[in-house]
Amino acid sequence: MDILRNILELPPMLVDLIRLSLWLLLLVAIFVPLEKLFAETPQKLLRKGLLTDLAYYFINNLLPKAVLVFPMALIAWVLHRVMPGGILSWAGSLTLWMRLGLALVVGELGFYWGHRWTHQIPFLWRFHSVHHSPESVDWLVNTHAHPLDLVFVRLCGFVPMYALGLAQPMVANQLDVVPLLVMVVATAWGFFIHANVRWRFGPLEWLLATPHFHHWHHTNDEHVDRNYASMLPIMDKLFGTAYLPARQWPPVYGIHGRMPDGLVGQLVHPFLPKAEQPPIPEPVAASSSRVGDVS
Repeated sequence: MDILRNILELPPMLVDLIRLSLWLLLLVAIFVPLEKLFAETPQKLLRKGLLTDLAYYFINNLLPKAVLVFPMALIAWVLHRVMPGGILSWAGSLTLWMRLGLALVVGELGFYWGHRWTHQIPFLWRFHSVHHSPESVDWLVNTHAHPLDLVFVRLCGFVPMYALGLAQPMVANQLDVVPLLVMVVATAWGFFIHANVRWRFGPLEWLLATPHFHHWHHTNDEHVDRNYASMLPIMDKLFGTAYLPARQWPPVYGIHGRMPDGLVGQLVHPFLPKAEQPPIPEPVAASSSRVGDVS
């Protein structure tokens, strides 16, 4: 893309749009055939809300990144001055791949709690309910989210990575590649776990999040507020929020209240005084009967 920009002298925004369009074509080529061949819930290709989700795809691949640049740089600068130097030196001695592996785990812990807070804190749920409003789930629903919701959850994941020195604010006068790789992996996995495919993976589903695991997060029955992890289900096992029945899939998706159909209405909805509030979650213990097991 840099070569294309230099040759044609294209503005950066146009280059980003071309890049995202090419990625979208690749995602369509992968997921549309899979969802047709292995659909858990058959649905039309030109389904309700498709254009809105496509708009979210471009907005949420451009806006949150731009919004996060300055607060994340400030947070990283502060953390690297208050954290013990020994921790930062230890992290700096690790190879790139070791830092990346640890950053994925530590970041997942932050993402888990950030995600969980968006369900438990009414003000945050106003924004996160946009993501849960679709009444059917497929790969493109991954990007159906309010940009401010994404910014908050990503901040929660990045802070512990920077605090432990696993992501550096600057490396050789360039942005560190670790947070970028974490977001690439997390985003790619997000498309997979939202996919409308009926695949099951047995005990492996407790090692890595799968469509079956994450679809239960989108349920709108009595099993709401489960399976917050985006990649590592062990987080839900540790904190008592896992639910993974042997055979069933969610009977219903969506939210209790009504969400506007159009993009503008959904972006404005969280700021309205009557935006939907989250249901009060029941206390959950790790030994609860709601913590299901795979067959």
